[in-house]
Amino acid sequence: MLFNSFEFILIFLPTTFFVFFFLNGFWGNKASRIWLLGASLFFYGWWNPFYVPLILGSIIFNYGINRILIFPQSKHTDFRRIFLALGILGNLALLGYFKYTDFLIENWNWAFHAKIEPLNFILPLAISFFTFQQIAYLVDSYKGAVKETNLFDYALFVLFFPQLIAGPIVHHLEMMPQLNEPINRRINPKNVVSGLLVFSIGLFKKVVIADTFAIWASRGFDATEIITLLQAWVTSLSFTLQLYFDFSGYTDMALGSALVFNIRLPENFNSPYKALNIRDFWRRWHMSLSRFLLDYIYIPLGGNRSGLLRTCINLITTFFLCGLWHGAGWTFIFWGLLNGIALIVHHFWLKTEFKMHYFFSGALTFLFVNFAWVFFRADEWKNAVQILTAMLGFNGVGAFELLPALYILFFLGIVFGAKNSMQWARQVNTKTEAIYIALFLAFFSLLQLNNFQISNNKTMEFLYFNF
Repeated sequence: MLFNSFEFILIFLPTTFFVFFFLNGFWGNKASRIWLLGASLFFYGWWNPFYVPLILGSIIFNYGINRILIFPQSKHTDFRRIFLALGILGNLALLGYFKYTDFLIENWNWAFHAKIEPLNFILPLAISFFTFQQIAYLVDSYKGAVKETNLFDYALFVLFFPQLIAGPIVHHLEMMPQLNEPINRRINPKNVVSGLLVFSIGLFKKVVIADTFAIWASRGFDATEIITLLQAWVTSLSFTLQLYFDFSGYTDMALGSALVFNIRLPENFNSPYKALNIRDFWRRWHMSLSRFLLDYIYIPLGGNRSGLLRTCINLITTFFLCGLWHGAGWTFIFWGLLNGIALIVHHFWLKTEFKMHYFFSGALTFLFVNFAWVFFRADEWKNAVQILTAMLGFNGVGAFELLPALYILFFLGIVFGAKNSMQWARQVNTKTEAIYIALFLAFFSLLQLNNFQISNNKTMEFLYFNF
């Protein structure tokens, strides 16, 4: 079930909300949690019921490993370390089997001229996100940062529907204590209004903005052989803006729908295209993933503590894995390596102590990010090369298209010059003002969504659903 669907907006979310707080008021916290867990399972199974046993099996496996890790905390360190490794390997094996088997088969066939048939799996929804979330949980358990919990609460932590499909990647201590707070068991009008406002902003981003840019981005990436300079820049910038508004829109809807239940999820975006360098970009873009890469890959590898060469190796390794996590393809891997190399260049730049004007550093960062997104979006290596070649003017200038250019300029101005949605929502002065704004954005978005479904007979999925 998609956040940007009539089923979710008009039926699932309001029903889940009212029944949850009704049960909290008359039958207590346990009954409301059972309802919320059941609703989250229904939400996940709506897409493909076949994979419900898979995620439940993953939850039971990780909870079992957790029980071994938390008792006792101070004895049998080697024993606990072995089970931590088994837990991490088990999660990675599940992810690897579904996500990377066909990629390995494809490359094996290419390298050895073999003819092994691919398995053609349909990727289980959210497997990349719930895998990372559970790995973080196991590592935190090993370190003693997770207090004892029961299987039911752990299942709710993993399956809580606002963050289940595409994050943010949440730590156990960031979410579960909020459900235990007595004050959070009652409807909080302020949180409801704020949550609906943030949700409506995200819905508007996705349906009105991102899906419009998707048309121009897809048109260009589907015709890379004949694309010209102006068309290539429209294509790359359209995707750059589509991806931003698509994923930040999803995050807004996740945070907003969680907030109506009095749960504050960690923010995942902080105006990343305003970054003045690539390290700043990764502190702002997909912040929960960046935190995971830092805390559970880069720092355990040694971070920047073991000399310049080791720092470079650690950065390349971290972003190689980041690219591979995003997709089973060489274009994703190369995109990750590009970002790793850029971080190494930035590391050397800092040692020169030369200061660049913020305008030029911001423009250079954005242009690099826009360049790298081409590999992220391209289906094949040659398509990315054709787009980039055209962007450099080797295929002629081509015709100027006014409407896409105006849209791009306008929303680039919004991205660079305006407050982001979370900042803006916090500055709305009154509940009444927030309600009016939310209703306007929701009505306009639902109207656009209805028109889109009529003309295309489907709702476009969020881009990160594919990862």
